[in-house]
Amino acid sequence: MTQATPPLQSTIYELDDVLEVNEFFQDKGWTDGLPIVPTTTEHVAACLEASGLSPGDVIGVERVRQRPLIAEKVAVNTVMAGCRPEYMPVVVAILRAMVQEPFNMHGSTASTGGSAQFIVVNGPIRTALGMNATHNVLANGSRANATIGRAVRLVLINMLGVIPGQLDRSTLGHPGKYTFCIAEDEEDSPWAPLAQLRGVPPGMSAVTVFACEAPRQLMNEWTHDPEEILATFAAEMRHNMLTYSVWSGNYAVVIPKQLRDLIVAAGWQKQDIQEFIFRHARLLRREWATVGKANIVDRSGGPNQEFTALKEPADLLVVAAGGPAGGFGAIIPPWLGSKAKAVTQVIDE
Repeated sequence: MTQATPPLQSTIYELDDVLEVNEFFQDKGWTDGLPIVPTTTEHVAACLEASGLSPGDVIGVERVRQRPLIAEKVAVNTVMAGCRPEYMPVVVAILRAMVQEPFNMHGSTASTGGSAQFIVVNGPIRTALGMNATHNVLANGSRANATIGRAVRLVLINMLGVIPGQLDRSTLGHPGKYTFCIAEDEEDSPWAPLAQLRGVPPGMSAVTVFACEAPRQLMNEWTHDPEEILATFAAEMRHNMLTYSVWSGNYAVVIPKQLRDLIVAAGWQKQDIQEFIFRHARLLRREWATVGKANIVDRSGGPNQEFTALKEPADLLVVAAGGPAGGFGAIIPPWLGSKAKAVTQVIDE
């Protein structure tokens, strides 16, 4: 016998149609600016059932202001974002990762730096939910990718008050703050999945989340040499260190199939990529003079002080994803070095 879900505690509003619901939510400031899916008790209950949670269960607590993330309210925002009920366990895992101390949820969501949450999903749940790992992977086109990431943003807005101009003090922000969630292309890559490299047993589903700035696309179609290909990635990381933040932390590199196949053909694994980037993504303080920052060249440490993008090779998150054609790749830089670290969380399916 299936146990009945306890009654919901949220206030119920009765409105006539979808347009009226959306205008009501917009007027209340309960959205990210885009239309939402009207919530019903049935939809919320289905999300809770899919995640094995009761309405009053606490998924986690935001550490600075001690704000609990109550399962019922998370489910409401998940429905609003357009998620199917079976997406709810992924949303829950993401939030459980974000409330962990290394992620620094409060700092990364309130800062003027305007970071988003880059989310990578690994394991069988990717294909079960129809998540996209190939064409246009960092952009539109996949319901699961788009709505899972959006659900997290709506939770931040409606449960933690991360509202632009209020707690969210972003100077610019970036489009990833609507949604920034992808799956890794495990089927077309011989490399170990990201979650597995970060300690999750093979065959289990997991999410990896880190606070990031906007992705930076690059291209190198003029070589088959893995060192030359990865030198382009390292150069883009150095450029980020020059023009944005020099502090070392997690970076993600997204390597689509065309470049990935060349690197694989040379016998390189993800660990080889991490080691190469660790050695090459570094710069000297004096280089800041080339980008208009000469006033800080002679500060503590001197002009020959060296900075590295990564504190250690394992800080690089190597993700196999993207369409099959074109010598493109991307680096995704951190919000503020190691002030917020990537967290990997198993999905409770």
